[in-house]
Amino acid sequence: MGGGRTRRMPRAERERQMLDAAVEIIARHGYTAASMDEIAELAGVSKPLVYLYLNSKDDLFTACIRREAAALTEAVRAAVRPALPADRRLWDGVRAFFTYTAEHPDGWTVLHLQARTHGPRFAAEADALRAEMTAFVTRLIATAAQESPHSRDLPAREIEGLAAALVGAAESLADWTNTTPTATATQASTTLMNFAWTGLGNLLSGNRWAPPGVASPTAARQ
Repeated sequence: MGGGRTRRMPRAERERQMLDAAVEIIARHGYTAASMDEIAELAGVSKPLVYLYLNSKDDLFTACIRREAAALTEAVRAAVRPALPADRRLWDGVRAFFTYTAEHPDGWTVLHLQARTHGPRFAAEADALRAEMTAFVTRLIATAAQESPHSRDLPAREIEGLAAALVGAAESLADWTNTTPTATATQASTTLMNFAWTGLGNLLSGNRWAPPGVASPTAARQ
């Protein structure tokens, strides 16, 4: 049994093993079907020790979500270098996002699928990740707008909407990439940049689309 293999090690290392095992089992079977016995067995500990460290299955799942969210957020933040041009900053952030989700498919499944489908407590954790990512992208776009003489008057609400749209597209594309054997993180990054930056780059250059019959802000200023 798992308890027979338990050996002394630092608490943080033991807890990491438990979370690693939980992420793998929950991604494989889903949260409802995930067994605490199986998680303990995979972690090489006794089930009572899992409960001692993490209190309950709900608390264990919450800890998994928070850990995976923090790791993904840190990967994206660390990749973006403020000194680079706007398109390169966005590219580096996008590539870091898809690289991380491709290298940690179980973690992404826990974050984006399992957390959103098993009750408001867990959905709120996933929403917190999305809000943090959206705020980060909002700042990237706002900074790019400030650097462009053509788009310094871009409304804050529009910038927030652009960021929300980009984050939503990235999440959907990560799902598709991780379930499409021939897709790669680099391909997904390029696809999103072609989808997003082609329009965003034009917007930052002052070229804006408007519905038929409505004068664009660019045309109005000419």
